[in-house]
Amino acid sequence: MKKLLCLSITLILVLSFAACGTKPADSDPTNTPTPAETVEPTETPDSDRTSDNEFLLDQSLEGILEKIYETADLSEDFRDYIKNGLQTTEITEERSAYYLGKEGIEFEEALASEPIMMPSAYELTLVRVKEGADIEKIKEEIKENVDPRKWVCVGVDPENVIVDSIDDVIVIIMSDNECKALHEAFLALEGQK
Repeated sequence: MKKLLCLSITLILVLSFAACGTKPADSDPTNTPTPAETVEPTETPDSDRTSDNEFLLDQSLEGILEKIYETADLSEDFRDYIKNGLQTTEITEERSAYYLGKEGIEFEEALASEPIMMPSAYELTLVRVKEGADIEKIKEEIKENVDPRKWVCVGVDPENVIVDSIDDVIVIIMSDNECKALHEAFLALEGQK
């Protein structure tokens, strides 16, 4: 009887640890990034910079993301985390509920910078909305629906979720530690148009 009890407890512990190390399962298997959807960090192309090193928001989302990380006032530990602990994932319409909080949000393109290994409660998402879209309505829908506790075993304080925009680009930042610095770096891009 004691052996059976010990075996049961061991099995429960193993399953608990396994659950904390994975993304939440959903009835939609598209929530898990596939290798084709993972975008490797790239150098910002010269076309993303003008001759006097100005940065334009109408360039690639990858370039905007890189510029945010490059200019934000971040701790050295977080800079190392950016290099070694994050991946960039393309967001498809089928996976928009996971990243944007709900389905049906129309966008031209979107990507998320998120941890390679779960659980880590962090995400920076960039969304380029379609021309003529009501960006304020989209931001409101995202703010109301995005889940700061979508990761298994961890989450972000709802006060540390920022949804903001410049022109046609929306940023969603979920971070308990670097939220303010990343938001300031995003807003600084407006002065560099």
